[in-house]
Amino acid sequence: MKILFTGGGSGGHFYPIIAVAEALEAVIDREKIVSAKLYYMSDRPYDQKALFENGITYISITAGKRRTYRSLENFTDLFKTFFGIIGATIKMFAIYPDVVFSKGGYASFPAVVAARILRIPVVIHESDSVPGRVNAWSAKFAKKIAVSFDEAGQYFPKEKTAWTGQPIRQEISSGMKEGAFEYLKLDSSIPVITILGGSLGAELINNTVIDSLPVILNGYQVVHQTGTNNLTSVNDRVSIVLKDHPHADRYKSFGFLNPLALKMIAGASSLIISRAGSTLFEIASWGIPSIIVPITNTNGDHQRNNAFNYARSGACIVVEEANLTPTILCSEIERIFKTPSMLENMKKGTEAFARRDAAVAIANELVAIGLSHEQ
Repeated sequence: MKILFTGGGSGGHFYPIIAVAEALEAVIDREKIVSAKLYYMSDRPYDQKALFENGITYISITAGKRRTYRSLENFTDLFKTFFGIIGATIKMFAIYPDVVFSKGGYASFPAVVAARILRIPVVIHESDSVPGRVNAWSAKFAKKIAVSFDEAGQYFPKEKTAWTGQPIRQEISSGMKEGAFEYLKLDSSIPVITILGGSLGAELINNTVIDSLPVILNGYQVVHQTGTNNLTSVNDRVSIVLKDHPHADRYKSFGFLNPLALKMIAGASSLIISRAGSTLFEIASWGIPSIIVPITNTNGDHQRNNAFNYARSGACIVVEEANLTPTILCSEIERIFKTPSMLENMKKGTEAFARRDAAVAIANELVAIGLSHEQ
């Protein structure tokens, strides 16, 4: 059996693929499938180590973006996409997979078109509450459609759509309490607030948090993921803001969080402040209350939709960018921690939202479709 994955542009597209690949290993063993092969087709490997560890062969293609604003690159990228489709069709024909799993995004388009041309079954997964352009188009001929948000199902044909939730890598699907405070060099008797800014960081959140630190650190500890490129500048500003502060040692900053650090943070944190991307599902799987600050201007306004759909579960409160000030942030933190019933209800909300079997459900369907295509 051969299964080809495609998607790209961000970790939100890539890492759910890795989660499904991990689940496939168990399904393939259970079904006693001999010599199964996995492939990943995109314009860049994103994380070569993760591909290697999961036995996934990378296949390179070109792919052009379609931007929502005027740009000369919108024209030149048409040629990238055209040649990407040709290349994807030739390379896909050479291996001829039994099923293609697409996470959407611009980099998946050539592979999905190639699968359509070659009449290979396609399964798609949509992470946002409102589908992206590629998945909205792919849904017309996809064999099966999986969605992370139940609300996203309304945009797809009901008879072939399932609410599976978001596939999450096994290594970060739960927190590790034992040794977490020691690893992070924190005091286990003081609540921990974690700020997750994503791999690139979130400038507005970073700036607001820095300005809020003198107040927050009087009652809490802060773990701040700044984004690799922002770490030095953030630390420089923090050193000025916290000069002579009696609790400056309660602040810990990281440019990037590896899986082990994420597990430790999940084990130690009482509250998380984050954007409204795919990190929402990791936060829910950890069972941690959160303050979500969606990006205002995103394609399809998907972050705001994600945030408010998540908030309906009771797992978080949403603070819009226009309202994010140090005063409001500190006020919301105090309101949450000073209301034990609110904290408990938010934890229950994460349980209602999290669907921890997403990767297995998708892996089972891929194998079932792949086996039927082989015959």
